[in-house]
Amino acid sequence: MPGNSFGHVFRLTTWGESHGPAVGCTVDGCPAGLPLDVADIQRELDRRRVGQSRVSSQRREADEVQILSGVFEGRTTGTPITMVVYNTDAKSHHYENIKDSYRPGHADYTWDVKYGFRDWRGGGRSSARETIGRVAGGAIARKLLATVGVKIVGYTLQLADLRAEVFDEEEIERNIMRCPDARVAALMVERVDQARRELDSLGGIVEVRARGVPPGLGEPVFDKLQADIGKAMFSIPAIKGVEIGEGFGVAMLRGSQNNDPFIRRDDGTIGTASNHHGGILGGISTGEEIVVRLAAKPPASIARPQQTVDRDGNPVTIEVHGRHDPTVLPRLVPVAEAMLALVLADHLLRQRLARVAWPEQSNG
Repeated sequence: MPGNSFGHVFRLTTWGESHGPAVGCTVDGCPAGLPLDVADIQRELDRRRVGQSRVSSQRREADEVQILSGVFEGRTTGTPITMVVYNTDAKSHHYENIKDSYRPGHADYTWDVKYGFRDWRGGGRSSARETIGRVAGGAIARKLLATVGVKIVGYTLQLADLRAEVFDEEEIERNIMRCPDARVAALMVERVDQARRELDSLGGIVEVRARGVPPGLGEPVFDKLQADIGKAMFSIPAIKGVEIGEGFGVAMLRGSQNNDPFIRRDDGTIGTASNHHGGILGGISTGEEIVVRLAAKPPASIARPQQTVDRDGNPVTIEVHGRHDPTVLPRLVPVAEAMLALVLADHLLRQRLARVAWPEQSNG
């Protein structure tokens, strides 16, 4: 099965299934000498972990990571970094009564028709538990990016029709929705509780911003920075839409409104007076803040009766029980941050190969 690796120079490969013995990843291409401790990885995995609040799945997993290779005496060695997280609370029996039925909104049918066989235990590799490897690899990418001053922050922007109206970065980790607007966050929690009582689920939007990104990252044809960001985000389970900067809003603007005038900043660097372009022009970073939004569908696993068919095409009615997220948004935030970090780390290292000598630059 191909397609389990992402990146060119900084390369991540994930492995494992939702109800298998373990999940994990291997990061190849990380430069030697980067300070790295298991706590750097665990901190991000704890933000993604199941069972952390009443708006997430109640599966109980510690998600304790072990670094098996590539780190010695607190620094990366330049060799592949392999990490593992053991599954300790998988309950496959929850799926036995529907293992031959195609759950609406899931990948059951498409995996069956592609391979003629599938792991029905929690969705196998199509489960969002695979994202553990992404978050672990992304934690290393974040450490690498921090050496050049890049900071990445994500948050829940919208749940259904509830949208944050205030951006208070300090508020994001104070509430279980990871929303930067405390008032709207409380309304979101109430809405999720209501959906759970009604045996239903909710979608929404996560926004991710990267600050301090050096200008010049990205390849200008097929590997445009926004193209790789799009691929990264669309590869996350449940994502149905991605936009950068003004996104689909550009369809309503004129060129005179959408164009961002270039200016010389006080420190002598060049920037733009506005940021409709979301930090990327011509597939290359401008040094302005990169702004990405992801539209996530409502989780497909709901406990109310649903009509479907079995593998033979016979009509059946199923109810999906077990432990599932009523909304993916709070746990999607660290995954989206990780994927943006992976893209930027890869392009940072690729940029170092693009010129014989790369002048020192500052994006202010």
